[in-house]
Amino acid sequence: MLKIHNSLSRKKERFIPIEPGKVRMYVCGMTVYDYCHLGHARVMVVFDMVVRWLRASDYEVTYVRNITDIDDKIIKRAGENGESIRALTDRFIAAMHEDADALGVQRPDHEPRATEYVLPMQKLIGELMGHGLAYKADNEDVCFAVRKFEGYGKLSGKSLDELRAGERVEVAGGKQDPLDFVLWKHARADEPEEVKWASPWGAGRPGWHIECSAMSSELLGAQFDIHGGGADLQFPHHENEIAQSEGAHQCSFVNYWMHNGFVRVDDEKMSKSLGNFFTIRDVLKEYAPEVVRFFILRAHYRSPLNYSDAHLVDARNALSRLYTALRNVPPAPLPVVDWSLPMAARFKLAMDDDFNTAEALSVLFDLAAEANRSQSAEASGLLKELGGVLGLLEQDPTAFLQGGAESAGDDSASVNARIEARIAAKKARDFAEADRIRAELLAEGIALEDTAQGTIWRRA
Repeated sequence: MLKIHNSLSRKKERFIPIEPGKVRMYVCGMTVYDYCHLGHARVMVVFDMVVRWLRASDYEVTYVRNITDIDDKIIKRAGENGESIRALTDRFIAAMHEDADALGVQRPDHEPRATEYVLPMQKLIGELMGHGLAYKADNEDVCFAVRKFEGYGKLSGKSLDELRAGERVEVAGGKQDPLDFVLWKHARADEPEEVKWASPWGAGRPGWHIECSAMSSELLGAQFDIHGGGADLQFPHHENEIAQSEGAHQCSFVNYWMHNGFVRVDDEKMSKSLGNFFTIRDVLKEYAPEVVRFFILRAHYRSPLNYSDAHLVDARNALSRLYTALRNVPPAPLPVVDWSLPMAARFKLAMDDDFNTAEALSVLFDLAAEANRSQSAEASGLLKELGGVLGLLEQDPTAFLQGGAESAGDDSASVNARIEARIAAKKARDFAEADRIRAELLAEGIALEDTAQGTIWRRA
C-alpha cells in the first residue's frame, strides 16, 4: 500500500487515485533561459523515480512536466544576447534534454510550452473574472484578488495577516491589495512583439502562475492526483495555482502535493551570489551521470541534499560496489520481479513508504553482499532488476567500472573486492578477519564507514 507525504495535509496519506489504476501527475518544469543546475537535476530525477515506481506498481501514469518559455528573465537574457526569444528557448530546451537524458531521466508523456497555451490561460482568467476573483488594475494588468478566495494559504500554512505583515505598505501598479498577484501583464512599449498576445484586456502576456494552472487543466483535467515540484515553489507559486484553479473550476485541484528538498553545497544554500552554484554540466565534467543520479537517490526526496566532492566520491565508490557484484556474479535473467521474495518485499515496503529510496538502496547493497558471498546468480539478477526500477545498474558492469573509478588510475576494484570480503566475514561472524581487512585498508590510506546504505570508503 503506497503512502505519500502530502504537503497539503502535512502527513503521510494512503494513495488512492481518482480513477482506479490510473495516475495523473503534473510537475513544474524549468524556465529555459540558462543551463539546468543541480536543483533542476534533483527535480528531474526525483519525479522520474516517482513515475518509474508508480508504473512498476502497475499504475497507468500520465506525466506532464511543463516548460516556461516566456518570462521576464527570458526576455532580459534574449535582449542581452541579441537573439530572439524562440532561438534562446529552443537552445536551452535542447540543452535541458541533453542533461536529462544523461541522468537517465525518461521524457514526460507531455512537455507543454507555456507559449502554446496562451488561449487556455486567457480562458481561465476570464472564468476568474466571471467569478469575481480577478480584476483589471489601474496599470491595465489583470490581477487575482487574493482576499476573495477562501482558503488562501492552506498549502503553505500562511495566514493572510502573516502574509500582509511581510508586504510593503504601498500598493504598487494599481493593485487593490499588496497580496494580489498578476494574471495578465499589460504589454510594455519596450518589449519585443513576440511576447505580446492580443486579449480581451489588451495586448500582453500571461503571468507565471496562471501558466501551470492552464496547462495542467488542459492536459490532466480540472482535478488530478499528484502535483510536484521543488520546495521553493510551495509558496507563492503552488499556493497561487490552487487559488486560480479552484477559483476558476469551483472544485478541488490536486489530491496529493509533493515537494522535494533543497540542494545545499557544503552545507550552504546553493546560490550564484555565494559562488557555489553548479550546473548539471559542471558536475558531469567530473562525475559520471549515473553517479550523480545515485547520489540524488541516496537521500530521501524530502530531505535536504548536500552536494560536495566528498559525497560524490562516496557515491561513486558505493555504486562501483554494486557494479562489481554484477561483474563478479553474472545475473540470472528475471522476466519479472517476484515481489514475494524477502529482498524484493523489503524494497517494495521502502518504496511504498513515501518513496524511501535511501532504504531501498540498502536492499541493493544487501543483495550485492549476498551475490558475492554465495555466488548467487539469482541474487545478482534481483539486484540488477531492482536497480533498474530506480533507473540504475543498466550499464554493462565492466564498461562502467573501466569508465569510472578504475580508469582514474586508482585501485577501486581491489578496494571494493576487499569490502565485499569483509561483509562476508562479518556475516559469517568471523570478526577477526573483518577487522584485519579494515586495518589492512586503513594502512593503505583507505578509511571505511558503515552506513545504512552499506559500507563506503574514502582516502584517509
